[in-house]
Amino acid sequence: MKRRRAREYALQLLYEHEFAEGEPDISGFFADMQEDDKVVDFASRIVRGTLKHRDEIDAAIREAAEHWVLERMAAVDRNILRAGAFELMYLPDVPPAVAIDEALEIAKRYSSSESVAFINGILDRIAKTRRT
Repeated sequence: MKRRRAREYALQLLYEHEFAEGEPDISGFFADMQEDDKVVDFASRIVRGTLKHRDEIDAAIREAAEHWVLERMAAVDRNILRAGAFELMYLPDVPPAVAIDEALEIAKRYSSSESVAFINGILDRIAKTRRT
């Protein structure tokens, strides 16, 4: 569950980043929390890695999301996809099934039921074609 909490924090930071200028203030985000260091570290790893590889991640999402425009997707869905794709593409220590399942659980909590199936399809395609 700690990693799920880290993924949820990462989603919040990535979502915030869409609407703010500059790099996300990760340390400021966690400043008033007494959160486990492992949670903070994993959330930071997802946020920094997703932003570092955003062009490649967005290209993979565009390729997998046939007939969908990335910029027209809901911001929450787009960032769940980005974080999930980052895990699939750049974190070999996370099994693909775990990365997808965690993204779906977060989508169930923060998005719509229709989005869950949409996110599942896209991440499944990325897992099959883009694992590095």
